[in-house]
Amino acid sequence: MDETNSVYEGKLDDAKQSLIECQTSKAVESCLSCPQLIGCPIRTQYVRAVYESMSKGEIGGFDF
Repeated sequence: MDETNSVYEGKLDDAKQSLIECQTSKAVESCLSCPQLIGCPIRTQYVRAVYESMSKGEIGGFDF
């Protein structure tokens, strides 16, 4: 894994951990069950981290 991949994977791991902690603290199994779904900064950060890890910082296209 090169340095670029590890940066994006690290951000994704951090965002995922924050999301899991939030879900656990609210006793929900999914963000879709949470009343704060719309506009949630934790979920927004997770979605952004997923996108960035897939695109490796490039606009459009994904590295599958």
